[in-house]
Amino acid sequence: MPSPIIPRKTLFGNPERESVSVSRDGTRIAWLAPLDGVLNVWVALVSDMSAARAVTRDAKRGIRIYFWSHNPDILLYAQDKDGDEDWHVYAVNLRDDSARDLTPYDGVHAVPEPPSPRFPDEVLIGVNDRDPQVHDVHRVNILTGESRLAMRNDIGAAGFVSDMDYNVRLAHVVPPEGGSRLLAPSDSGGGWETLAEIAPEDDMTTFPLGFASDGRRLHMLDSRGRDTAALVEMDMDGGGETRELASDPKADAAGFVLHPATREPQAVAFEYDRVRWQVLDDGIAQDFRIMRERFGDEFEIVSRSADDGIWIIRRDRDDAPAEFHLYDRASANLEFLFTNRPALEGAPLAPMRSHIVRSRDGLDLTIYATMPPDADTDAAPPPAVLLVHGGPWARDSWGYDPYHQLLANRGCAAISVNFRGSTGFGKRFLNAGNMEWAGRMHDDLIDVVEWAVAERLADRDRIAVMGGSYGGYAALVGLAFTPGVFACGVDIVGPSNLNTLLESVPPYWKPMLAMFHTRVGDNTTAEGKEFLRQRSPLTRADAIARPLLIAQGANDPRVKRAESDQIAAAMNRRGVPVAYLLYPDEGHGFARPENNLSFMAAAEAFLSQHIGIRAEPVGDDLDGSSMEILSGNPFGE
Repeated sequence: MPSPIIPRKTLFGNPERESVSVSRDGTRIAWLAPLDGVLNVWVALVSDMSAARAVTRDAKRGIRIYFWSHNPDILLYAQDKDGDEDWHVYAVNLRDDSARDLTPYDGVHAVPEPPSPRFPDEVLIGVNDRDPQVHDVHRVNILTGESRLAMRNDIGAAGFVSDMDYNVRLAHVVPPEGGSRLLAPSDSGGGWETLAEIAPEDDMTTFPLGFASDGRRLHMLDSRGRDTAALVEMDMDGGGETRELASDPKADAAGFVLHPATREPQAVAFEYDRVRWQVLDDGIAQDFRIMRERFGDEFEIVSRSADDGIWIIRRDRDDAPAEFHLYDRASANLEFLFTNRPALEGAPLAPMRSHIVRSRDGLDLTIYATMPPDADTDAAPPPAVLLVHGGPWARDSWGYDPYHQLLANRGCAAISVNFRGSTGFGKRFLNAGNMEWAGRMHDDLIDVVEWAVAERLADRDRIAVMGGSYGGYAALVGLAFTPGVFACGVDIVGPSNLNTLLESVPPYWKPMLAMFHTRVGDNTTAEGKEFLRQRSPLTRADAIARPLLIAQGANDPRVKRAESDQIAAAMNRRGVPVAYLLYPDEGHGFARPENNLSFMAAAEAFLSQHIGIRAEPVGDDLDGSSMEILSGNPFGE
């Protein structure tokens, strides 16, 4: 008998509590939770969590980014408007819950820097108000909102790194020829000198993390002269000499535990197929033993008090909701707080399995598959959805995934692929994706499809391809470049024309265009434009014969609406089935839960029609959504 249907709202609605953190003084705890159906920041005393109150009043998109300042009464959060990614930084005074916009500029993108305990009433914020292509560094008083220029970005830097005294110590510059440079202020004053040259093959796996509290040592990831990125320490007084602190032969250093006062690295996570922690500081070795006894290596220290007495621990599993625990180091007491989605406790969730699949040219691809709990693959393989992550310079990981769980619950295999170009597996694997959009990167997806069919994890005639951003592009490529492989495709904010994509990037991405030219293609030359044209699904739109669902945020600053308009128009001209959903109050993805639920209802109905998964009735999952159906009908009515 099939497992009971898990409601979409349980999987994709607002979490009950998420993003838990402890204040710097250890007296308060905060989290995100719904207020009138919209995510807001809630705060409680650690000693009385039952008296939690909402301290923000967002009534539309919900807040997803917040952090504590070093003033115990001030909490900071970031918010944009309808997905435009013009982030503002706000300060909330917990004495009266009043909010102040610290970056009150229109059409400006603000980037807050980590606050320093040496200046509890101030924070550094990068703001592109003077020149939309670059961010100047401003020093802002979080009590009054007073702002003064700390560093004018006259060198076209993509970013800066400051120390705990709020001295800007490093600039990250991307030269026109590609690669990157780390610049330091000149000893003679008034200029910058090169501290490190980073070649193009290392520029995504070599970058600074931050300074230790003494300001003399810089911690950074470094893949120069090696394959995987190691955690290293650079001596700023010793001519840039580095020493290795931690490395792994198969995976880049990825997660870091830094001491809250000294900012010394204490532990490093490496993830090939699963997370493995490497402890560097004996001072926390016993604490890690306690965590490992309870959780294995599948945990994260998400917040610590300034005196390091209280930790907030997040435990992730594949077949259960995330757990949050409060850990008191003095007593070694680990107290369970709550899960992020209590409605999932006891639900028929399915385990996720990792596999290594060999590509046709010999690369090892780490993939994750979740099968329907009642699947009998010996009798008949189930339908499957190939889920392609965005970026593409990102990765899929083991753990709870709502897409995997929905698909498995509906009788479908869910398969996620770390194709070449994904991050975390060393620079050779990353650089193997250079200039391979719709090339070998797509071959990797097809190789995994063939593996899944051979292993009877998927029915060859009932496989869909689905993804967002680059994953949406991959879905379009799947239908246009290999038209006989996939029964249908789901494209979420995916580019269809690589030339127009690169011509319309946000202005503050322009200092990084050399990286795109190296890794995707150069749209500044005739030869490069033709290459990008050949790798664009729009160019092969005439080959698309299988049904397609497109979902787009109207305000997306990265993948503009025109990318979806173009491919939908091309399919409509030929009469090929395309359902096109537009969300006028969204950007690069769907933040409002009403919109996310409506999209998932549409995607589930679409997949049910074309690969035969079971589907929950739409019910009221379209209520409150801004969805506009511009063509077709994903619900098949």
